[in-house]
Amino acid sequence: MNLDRRFLIWGLSYATAGIVLGIYMAASQNHGEFVTHAHILLIGFVLSLVYGIIHKLWLENPNRRVANIQFGLHQAAAITISVGLFLLYGNLVPAPVLDPILGIASAGVLLGMLLMLYMVVRYGKGKAVLEVQEPRSPRAG
Repeated sequence: MNLDRRFLIWGLSYATAGIVLGIYMAASQNHGEFVTHAHILLIGFVLSLVYGIIHKLWLENPNRRVANIQFGLHQAAAITISVGLFLLYGNLVPAPVLDPILGIASAGVLLGMLLMLYMVVRYGKGKAVLEVQEPRSPRAG
């Protein structure tokens, strides 16, 4: 499966989880997991979707190993942050236990972004932006 499709599927899965958590918070009128909800949607859904779009539109034959490492790193970090924040804001695990884990996962998200930046610079297509042609002027005569 292409990485663009894998990012899309994972992104939509995060969107589903984020929406379910949002519905639960609304129904229970307990918005204690708001931070978790936001991180699932932004780091999980939005960033995965953006990475999928970059793979589809801008990357031309990126180094497969680097691309797979970036994908795995991003997904592992996004899941770790999502679960860690859920445990933290649900008062299930104390902050001193989760803080180092969340710090490492946050660094993983940053490293994933740096790897994507590297791939865009190194393997990005120059023709990704649609060319707009100027309208032809009518010819006299």
